[in-house]
Amino acid sequence: MRITPSILNADLADLAGEVAKVPSSDMIHFDVMDNHFVPNLTLGLPVVESLRKHTTTPIDAHLMIEDADTWAPQYAEVGCESVTFHAEAAKAPIRLARELRKLGSRASMALKPATPIEPYADIITEFDMLLLMTVEPGFGGQSFLDSVLPKIRRTRELVKKTGQEIWIQVDGGVSVATIERAAEAGADVFVAGTAVYRAENPDQMINELRDLAISACAH
Repeated sequence: MRITPSILNADLADLAGEVAKVPSSDMIHFDVMDNHFVPNLTLGLPVVESLRKHTTTPIDAHLMIEDADTWAPQYAEVGCESVTFHAEAAKAPIRLARELRKLGSRASMALKPATPIEPYADIITEFDMLLLMTVEPGFGGQSFLDSVLPKIRRTRELVKKTGQEIWIQVDGGVSVATIERAAEAGADVFVAGTAVYRAENPDQMINELRDLAISACAH
């Protein structure tokens, strides 16, 4: 069970300091938005490259951008350990995933809440991780969509059939109130922004979320 706090909800003026607050995190989730694929604009390549020099925690770049085929490899080149592009934004997802892996990054594909997993069932072994959005991408602080839980279950079944270790990540509205439902459905990587960075003790919250996810799967 991996917890990846989103720095979208952190103090953007002190990213290195904010990452240092969460030493228990498995990765740092870095949301990149271009105001085209999603209606918001955030941080981009130069900021990721700069942050890479100030932390040893793996960076999980989530690209909510158009033209992912062009941009995603550049995030791998600057040292992101995991790069996620959206299925809805990639022209050649298999080629792109292979290019990311060749550059030394884990390759991940994201799906919006309304995008079904089934059309991609035959190619999921090309990916190290599948990100199932549990809110509409574009803004932090939204409520978790329970309507995505059946898709998480179906994706877990597809992954089991492959016999491979493919992580299933959820992003959006993950908190102490929702993480157990997502874990029970089959998710094993959790992006938590508001829940972590608005907590009194962000690092303690990461451990609390991880414990909840582990106990939900033990039942």
